[in-house]
Amino acid sequence: MQRAEIASSAAAVPYSRIRELAELAMHMDTTNPDPNDRVLRLYFGESNIPTPEFIKRAAQKAMADGFTFYTENAGMPSTRAALARYYSEIHNVTVDPATQIVVTNSGVQALNVAIRCVLNPGDEAIVLTPAWPNGSAIVGMCNAKVTQIAHPLKDDRYTIDFDAVEAAITPKTRLLLYTSPSNPLGWVATNEDQDRLLALSRKYGLWLIADEVYERLYYGGTKLGEPVPTIWKKATPEDAVIVAQSFSKTWCMTGWRVGWLLSRPDLCTRAAQLNEFIISHAPSFAQRAAETALLWGENSVREMLARLKQNRDFCLASLARMNRVRVPQTEGAFYLFPRVDGVDDSFEFCRKLLIETKVGLAPGVAFGEGGEGSIRICYAAELPILQKAMSRLGDFLASR
Repeated sequence: MQRAEIASSAAAVPYSRIRELAELAMHMDTTNPDPNDRVLRLYFGESNIPTPEFIKRAAQKAMADGFTFYTENAGMPSTRAALARYYSEIHNVTVDPATQIVVTNSGVQALNVAIRCVLNPGDEAIVLTPAWPNGSAIVGMCNAKVTQIAHPLKDDRYTIDFDAVEAAITPKTRLLLYTSPSNPLGWVATNEDQDRLLALSRKYGLWLIADEVYERLYYGGTKLGEPVPTIWKKATPEDAVIVAQSFSKTWCMTGWRVGWLLSRPDLCTRAAQLNEFIISHAPSFAQRAAETALLWGENSVREMLARLKQNRDFCLASLARMNRVRVPQTEGAFYLFPRVDGVDDSFEFCRKLLIETKVGLAPGVAFGEGGEGSIRICYAAELPILQKAMSRLGDFLASR
């Protein structure tokens, strides 16, 4: 009997090194009978603060009101209208809810459907890294080739190597993907960066995808809660710009799986049609809860940001006292990405740290080109957890 094989395109997608460590950590907790001696989980990109009660109550009410049926592939009109109002109020920019917004089943699904809309097998995509690995993986799942261009570190701040980006463009290149604020770097694209990225997109006829999932987690504005300016403000109606977004980080809704994308009407029409064959649509009651988050969530966002800033400052002060550690500037998101002198295998470093101290961090190598030698710390956990983790990390480094 002839053996049926797994598709080579699927086999070529590497397993997440973050998830690999997380599975080990979960196994350690499962086999540990002491509930007070669990792994300090700083490897995933989420807060341990639950979704605000008013959002959970909105989902309960939506289910009671009958929002348990199919919706439009692009998302409920009321959800898209709420998102359009959000962009008007927060960014002072106009979005047509009927033609320029597609609600998705999470931010990663926004990336998935967007990338599937613009890449053919054999096409090429450029991804600025270190970055969340899912974007590069989705390119591979489309049977396309990814070229990763590392953000160079200059004077303790990450930048974009535009010469390297332009040199990597070939006649087969169709897409340029970047993340701002960055996971894992905390880097934020400047006004000039956005102008130059748009110029490259226009010059070479590229789709430009901006992963702006962390736009509200920003510490560089004139006041806490001010968003990172969206590239949508600079885009013309003809520009091939896609913004991928999510409710996960800003409103502590990681498990709800609701996101959205903004783009030209032709891309949104196709993305909505593809939604039918991937997830059909985001859950109707979750969309209603998301509308409530947009309507009433600003106080919660500001409260979370104040807590995150306190956590960030604590971790920065702790890392500054550790030998061999260099922490680049961070302006957004809820990550630090310190470089550790002498570490040339960040996965093994994090594996040993996990086993010996029960501190779970993400290895820099998981984030692609330019990530090796660094570790990612998610500081969205509660302060007592961070205090234990920083103490154990310091002792672990001092012992080597």
